[in-house]
Amino acid sequence: MKTTGKKTNNTIQEFEAKHFSNREISSIQFNKRVLNEALDKSHPLFERFRFLAIFSANLDEFFMIRVAGMKSQIAAGVNELSYDGKNSAQLLKEIREELLPLYKLQENILNNEIIPELAKNGIVFKTFNDLNKKNKANITKFYFENIFPILTPLMLGPANPFPKLANRSVNIVFLLKDKNNEKQEKQVGILQIPAGLPRLIELLPQSDATINKGDALEEKYSYIMIEQIIFAFAESLYPGYETEYVNFFRVTRDADIEIAEDEAEDLLYEIKEQVILRIRGTAAVRLEVSKAMPKDIVLFLKNSLSLEENDIYRLNRPINLSDLLVLMSLDFNSLKNKPFTAKQLPEFNNKDVFEAISMNDILVHHPFDSFTNSVIKFINQAADDPNVVAIKMTLYRMGKNSSIIAALKRAAIAGKNVTALVELKARFDEENNIIWAKELENSGIHVVYGVPGLKTHCKILMVVRREDKQLKTYLHLSTGNYNQTTARLYTDVGLFTSNEGFVSDAIHLFNFLTGYSQPDEWKHLIVAPKNMKNKILEFIRREAELHTVENPGLIFAKFNSLAHREIIEELYRASQKGVQIKLIVRGICCLRPGVKGVSENIEVRSILGRFLEHDRIYHFKNSGTFLGSADLMSRNMHRRVEILFPILELELREKLLEILENYWSDNTKSWILNSDGNYEKFVGEKNKPKFSAQQHYLNQLKVLN
Repeated sequence: MKTTGKKTNNTIQEFEAKHFSNREISSIQFNKRVLNEALDKSHPLFERFRFLAIFSANLDEFFMIRVAGMKSQIAAGVNELSYDGKNSAQLLKEIREELLPLYKLQENILNNEIIPELAKNGIVFKTFNDLNKKNKANITKFYFENIFPILTPLMLGPANPFPKLANRSVNIVFLLKDKNNEKQEKQVGILQIPAGLPRLIELLPQSDATINKGDALEEKYSYIMIEQIIFAFAESLYPGYETEYVNFFRVTRDADIEIAEDEAEDLLYEIKEQVILRIRGTAAVRLEVSKAMPKDIVLFLKNSLSLEENDIYRLNRPINLSDLLVLMSLDFNSLKNKPFTAKQLPEFNNKDVFEAISMNDILVHHPFDSFTNSVIKFINQAADDPNVVAIKMTLYRMGKNSSIIAALKRAAIAGKNVTALVELKARFDEENNIIWAKELENSGIHVVYGVPGLKTHCKILMVVRREDKQLKTYLHLSTGNYNQTTARLYTDVGLFTSNEGFVSDAIHLFNFLTGYSQPDEWKHLIVAPKNMKNKILEFIRREAELHTVENPGLIFAKFNSLAHREIIEELYRASQKGVQIKLIVRGICCLRPGVKGVSENIEVRSILGRFLEHDRIYHFKNSGTFLGSADLMSRNMHRRVEILFPILELELREKLLEILENYWSDNTKSWILNSDGNYEKFVGEKNKPKFSAQQHYLNQLKVLN
């Protein structure tokens, strides 16, 4: 896999497979960094537990999408090579080799650190045999009144083939012996635990409990997992049979949604059907079993699910760890991150929002700048202002009880012209978005589902207001979603503006999204799939062309993922010219920095911490500073509607460069990517004080408050 080009004595103009990291392995390395956060004792205990659950959830998506895709390629006889020259069969083997030690590390953290520390704090997990008489009696009553009537045990046989178990459900396998016929072969029973049942059942405190190696401590909260209860009463499910063996397992299935939009008369209906298919499950791609499960039972499950040995992962921990995050609701403030009060936007405090935006462009940096006091305030005032005549916005991921949804509905009821572009294909949020879309339509809002064949990922909110018998338009452009929950968990940057160039482009953009129009010219916005890839390549080339020793070129950027071959190759060429390239890439990175003759002038770092780094900031010394919704991946350039927008005011550009510099200076939560494609913790210069960018911004809030 080479690019065309010429060689000189000093530089290499052809980039071979060895110059690229594999996307899938890079994704696993990102999840390894997530797992390392669970090891970091600077995080409170519950937050460390949350990182363990995030690791599991990320792997679920990885298997449902990426591994499923590779398996589909193999089944179809497709031999497409990755950037680093591997086919799908080779990758599946390498993925397993990378994951096995991470599974073990996760188990060690959970079993040897998290669970014992929870016990020290009075949070204990028990089996049925651990319970005293009173708790056993209570659990027995609870089982027969609240669990047993809902369960549907299956006995496998000619009339009952292996069931189509729901994706990611917790399941129990039973090995059964007929009490009345010893000669009959042992039978296999399968039970899928209904999703509506709670995973953890709280117990009454036991005064005789001793925890932490004999040191008696007060049990503040005591739990038993629902599968432990079902294990204890297994014979109630199969009367006349003796239960010889009981254990749990979990199946992960292909969950990527493919929609033939040209053939789907009703996109909303087609999405619903695909979501149902995802829940019911398609082809299995992974089987997770208890490490203690006998080989013959594992073999039976493997064959029933048409899986290979390499698809099986044996666990020494509870499955579906995210179910256990209900513990986060407990009143243990000392085990959680300290709450913070976000900065109130001074431009909006006790002021008319539209007047403030008219005076200057306003930059907001979430979660440190209040989302409520900026974005929510903006749309609430727009909904309630009688002079506002129209509101248009894109909605990609929306949280529950959304104030934004409420404001849009209120605006429509008040007679304003409201248009919401709802992206139904936001992965794993499809069902939620269907619900919101119907609610919006029922409120009189014009709901649009985007451009056929493209996913609408740009983040833009437009408000049109009548002022002095003329119309004036106000905009909010952002790197992140209009979701007030994630706005406190993710870092993002947004811009409020009434700049006429931005406004003209925004009108064209919405016309493109709703009417499929084809604007010929954009004043400020860079739009994918129209011109974004070519513009980014142009900006990189300009740095190389204008670079001199006296006036060196600089590319400084912060984003989520880098996996676009042409862009990587152009960055290599710029590096060969001497351009300094500093990239803060949170997740996937297929570029290899520091390779002699190829990328010696490129450095790549990744930062993980309390907040998910989600903002996209691109600074090209000779072309400007941009924010936007797009990462540097093929899907962002070619299969999504994305925008990048320039920051025109010098003061705001300097603020963005300050953000980049602060994150580059982080020597506490930063990882550095080596030329071999592996990451190591970045510690910076010796004797230099520890510095965390996220904590720096939290400390600034403490001073303000």
